[in-house]
Amino acid sequence: MTDTPVPEILLNRIVAALERLSPPPTPPVDFGAADAFVWQADGQILVPVPRISRVDLDLLHGLDRVRDILFANTQQFADGFPANNALLWGARGMGKSSLVKSIHGALAARKDAPNRLILVEIHREDIPSLPQLLTVLRPESHRFLLFCDDLSFDHDDASYKSLKAVLDGGIEGRPDNVLLYATSNRRHLMPRDMIDNERSSAVNPGEAVEEKISLSDRFGLWLGFHSCDQATYFAMIDGYIAHYRIPIGAEEWHRQAVEWAVTRGGRSGRVAWQFVQDLAGRLRHRLG
Repeated sequence: MTDTPVPEILLNRIVAALERLSPPPTPPVDFGAADAFVWQADGQILVPVPRISRVDLDLLHGLDRVRDILFANTQQFADGFPANNALLWGARGMGKSSLVKSIHGALAARKDAPNRLILVEIHREDIPSLPQLLTVLRPESHRFLLFCDDLSFDHDDASYKSLKAVLDGGIEGRPDNVLLYATSNRRHLMPRDMIDNERSSAVNPGEAVEEKISLSDRFGLWLGFHSCDQATYFAMIDGYIAHYRIPIGAEEWHRQAVEWAVTRGGRSGRVAWQFVQDLAGRLRHRLG
């Protein structure tokens, strides 16, 4: 029995169909275009950020201890030495994401740095695409600080397993030139009722709970952020007023700042900055 030759036109159609099914190649990234990029999982591309929204590190008051720890860890990594992934957890509005961006800005601005430190933001919903992102970053000579803001997982959300594998597992492991910082309002990244439900309904409650909370153990640094007292709140505002040279007396803005905090239901770094913006606007004073 002899083989019947396949017509060339049929072969071309098969090749064209296979090409349509295969994903397009990831376009090369020009990492010299910016100091920060945003990962877009849908297109598997890194989009440069021309201007990063951040404040000077010196303007972040009330964070001295966690600032020094995170700065030292980030500097170790930027200089090519071992460093830990970090989870910044705690009260909302207390400067978790601001601290990450400010530390990156301070280190990225160094003229004598041995390596470029590039900030890459990945959105929480794109966590399952982390392996593809690491494939893009692994062969590069730069140092990459991955940043995921407001990271948490809800009921029936299995994407946390992708993050666990990247942080501490797999054959290749995390690339030496990549570090992950995440912020969250939850210490264990899971809602408390989710953990309690697992404990009450599982056949082996201990193992079920460990599976849920072990994700946070993959972060070598746990840095807690707590609600501030009035003295710290005032120090935050005073720093902004001095930096931006806002023309107002301390006694006047103290009274207004207390009233502002009451209307917002509490004191925090975010509330302090929002007050400063409102104050500067009312005084017709430009910031920056």
